[in-house]
Order: sequence, then structure tokens, then C-alpha cells
Amino acid sequence: MSKKGNLKWLFVIVFAMSLVLAACAGGSDSKGEDKNEDKKESGAETETGGDLTLAVLSDASSLDPAGSNDVPSSVVQNNIYETLVNRNDENEIIEGLATEWEAVDDSTYEFKLREGVKFHDGEPFTADVVKANLDRILDAEVASPRYFLFEMISNVEVVDEHTVRITTEYPFAPLLAHLSHNGGAMVSPKSIEDDYAAMKDGKDAGSVISNNPIGTGFFKFESWNPGSEIKLVKNDDYWGEKVHLDSVTFKVIPESTTRNADLERGFVQIADPIQPVEVAEINNSDYATVLQKPSSSLSYIGFNSKKEPFDNPKVRQAISMMVNKEEMIEGVYEGFGIPAKGPLAPGIFGFNDDAKPIEYDVEEAKKLMKEAGYEDGFKTTVWTNDNPQRVDMAIILQNSLKELNIEVAVEQMEFGTYLDKTAQGEHDMFILGWSNPTGDADYGMYALFHSTQQGDAGNRSFYENKDVDKLLDEGRREADPDARLDIYNKIQEHLIEDAPMVYVHHQEYLVGISNDIEGFSIDTSGIYQLQDVKFVK
Repeated sequence: MSKKGNLKWLFVIVFAMSLVLAACAGGSDSKGEDKNEDKKESGAETETGGDLTLAVLSDASSLDPAGSNDVPSSVVQNNIYETLVNRNDENEIIEGLATEWEAVDDSTYEFKLREGVKFHDGEPFTADVVKANLDRILDAEVASPRYFLFEMISNVEVVDEHTVRITTEYPFAPLLAHLSHNGGAMVSPKSIEDDYAAMKDGKDAGSVISNNPIGTGFFKFESWNPGSEIKLVKNDDYWGEKVHLDSVTFKVIPESTTRNADLERGFVQIADPIQPVEVAEINNSDYATVLQKPSSSLSYIGFNSKKEPFDNPKVRQAISMMVNKEEMIEGVYEGFGIPAKGPLAPGIFGFNDDAKPIEYDVEEAKKLMKEAGYEDGFKTTVWTNDNPQRVDMAIILQNSLKELNIEVAVEQMEFGTYLDKTAQGEHDMFILGWSNPTGDADYGMYALFHSTQQGDAGNRSFYENKDVDKLLDEGRREADPDARLDIYNKIQEHLIEDAPMVYVHHQEYLVGISNDIEGFSIDTSGIYQLQDVKFVK
């Protein structure tokens, strides 16, 4: 049988196995049209109020902005809390809880804060609150996985009630972009006080804040049934333009077929994610369309570089050469997304279009395995969470590595457990993703590859390279954009050669949107935009 025929049957086998492992649904292989945008401009009559329900794959791990670093948590937090500044679709910094800002010098910014803003518990938003929040995320006892975002901040000074100055240890070019990340979201000062009191009583940092999150956002927290659903309600006292909806419920439905059935029956109005093979069927239906959004995220296959044999770069390179990215994108993602050259997506500051990725090359992979002393292969595991595409990728990897005499067992687990175990370094190989909500190379590489960020902060490959560490530190301290680009180009060359992970692809977000609503969007980092959502009469 030809290579093409083998691949065809491999994807048939993968699809059949994924039905058992992840309950994926079938559908046409045609992408179809994105009719959602047409519906937005149709001028259909809308109404205020209503209860929106989203069917999502995974539950949040924490509702404390300082207590998590995953997208399922961020999509909920984004509606409860707000940040000092925001980013628009053009990656420009715009107003948030701060209305003005200026650079006092190379390492100091002064922010004028929005007046009249109150938290959901009635506490006022002031400069003291900004200081309390930033000091908390930098507190070693809190041990925030988002510490890396703000570790360069050396001082937060309260100038007056509505003016605050933030000083960094060194000039840090992407400071404003980092402050737009929801890791810098503002939490009620009373919640922070209560959380510290709970810590003194022996409870974990964030236990109070996560269980009863209080921000200034356009939705307020109402309830959380872990593993089942999170419900938010309209903030009638919001300082800005109020939302149209009465409530939003994030309902955890791991099975794609169930999410889509609920979308068709009107039980939910948004289903995320839609499986690539389901896009054409939904787009051709009379009840919903699929919103397609190119992302800044990276999907990858990571190696635990602290464990043998993955501590050997030649083994990592060999496995990387066994991943045919184009075939995987077609076979798993139905062509949605683009192959990754390295860790950064096009459009991210620092992306190197001239980078030379590791190419698919079976014979060279065999040669490297022999040089590494593993010509006879070995046994290992690849972990994945309950994401159907990641399960499919694991099965394809399992089959591909047989050519290198590598016997791979696929292990699938619930998302929260998966994050905990990979943070502890219990894995061999694993499949995960990394979004880039700041649009800057620092966020796309520092947490993933700096040796100080091993574990929960992002470096689950437990990768360590002194040269890369030095360059990442230089990239943070360099103010000149051209010099920063040169630094990040060098970093990407190191990362491609060292291969701490297989950089698979930059995905396209696929979200099912009911014809009963309009105004929904999703940004390039996968965060839902719910403020303008309305029901259509």
C-alpha cells in the first residue's frame, strides 16, 4: 500500500479509536462558510435580558486571577474582573480601569485611575487597591503561577487616591501588555484581606478569592458547582455600559456530541469547541453557525527533559522529525490552523518568519536514535487531557513512533488533574497548548522555557538552558524594538535546535453560535467577549 494509503487508513483508525476515548462526532470534511458574521449585520431585532448558557469542554481550575494560568479559568475571570488597561483587535493598548498613563522615565509609568468605580461588594476602586493587588501577586507566600508577568515590578507607589506609579527594576518594554493580562485583574481589597486571614489559619492562598470572586466587571459571581457549572449574573451597578444579558452559565460538557445536541435543541447558545469534522454540518444547519478565529496560541507535544531518555536532545529531535505537521493538521484538524515553525505565531511581536523548523524526516530520525544509543527504542507514555484533538494527536504519535521502535502508551485524564500532575513533573511526554494574550514574545517564551518557570508557571517540559535563560532575561531588559527582535530570533534558533517540545501548529478557534444570539466574539488568545451578546427575537 502507498504512503498516502497508509496515512488514510491511519486516520480512519485514529478516528475510530477517538470515538471510544473522547466521544468525538463525525461530519463532513468541508469547512463551509462563516455565516455568523453575516448574521451580526443582518439587523435582526434583539431584546434585552435572557440567560446565556455556554457548553464548554473543561471547568475552571481557579477563579482567583493570581491562582491559575489556564484558558478555562481565564474565560470566566474575564467577565468578573477588570485590568488597568486592555488590548483591542489591532493589539493596541486602550483604557481599562486606568484612563490615562504616561512614562515618567524608562522604568516608571504613572496611571490615572477611573473614578467612581466600585467592586461588587461595594468597596471603592482606588490606588491603594492597585497596590494591594500587585503586591499580592508578587508575594512569595501566595506563590502565584502568574508571578512571571510582574516579577520585574520593584515598587508600586500610591500618589493620591486615583493616581498610582509602577516602577520596574529595569526598562520593560511590554509592561502595558502584561498589565492587560487578566493575571493583573483587580480583586476587591476586602477579599484580599480575608484571603490573607485564611492563609494564617492554614488555608491555601486564593481559597477565599476563588470560592467567592469579587471584581469590578460587568458580571458578578453567583455560584460554582465544580466540575459542573459556573453561573454569573448581571452587574446592575457597573460603571460602564451594562451587559444585555441577565446571566451567563458556563456548563461543563466534555462530550462534543452532547454539546452539539444541546446547541441544536436550544439548551445552550454557545458550544466550545466544535470539532473540525463538525464544522460543515453546523454551518449547513438552520440552528447555528461556526465562528472561526485564527489564534495566537501554540499546540505542542512536550518532553520532560529531566527524565531519560528525553534529557537527550537527539532523542527529542528524532521524535520531532516523526511528526508530520501538515498531515496532522489535515488529519486531526481538517485543515484548520497552520504549521508552527517555533513557539510564536505570526502576528506576535518577535515571530521569526525565517526560522528553519525541524522537518519530517524518518531516516534522519532513525540515524539520530542510533547516535543517541536508542536504536532499539524504548517504552514511554504520552499524557493528554480530555481534548479530542489532543487524544487524536497522541494516537497518531503513538503509531508514528513505532518506526523508531518506541512503544508509547496513551494516558488520558481530567484537565485539572492533568495540570497538577504535569506541573509536578510526573510525565514523560504530554500534549498541551499555550495562548498569548499579550501579543509579545516575552509571554510566548519566558514562562514556557525559562528555567525559573518550571512546573505550574508554564515550563512543564522542565527545560533548562543557560544561554536561553540569559537571552530571555536580556529580551526583558532591552527597550529597543529592533534589538529585542534580534534577541528573540536567537532564542527561537536555540529552541528549535534543542527541541524541548514539538511545535505542532497554531490553531483556529471553532465555536458554535446559536442563531438565537448575536454579538459574541472570541479574541486571538481564546477569551470569550460576552459584553455585547444579545438574544435575537
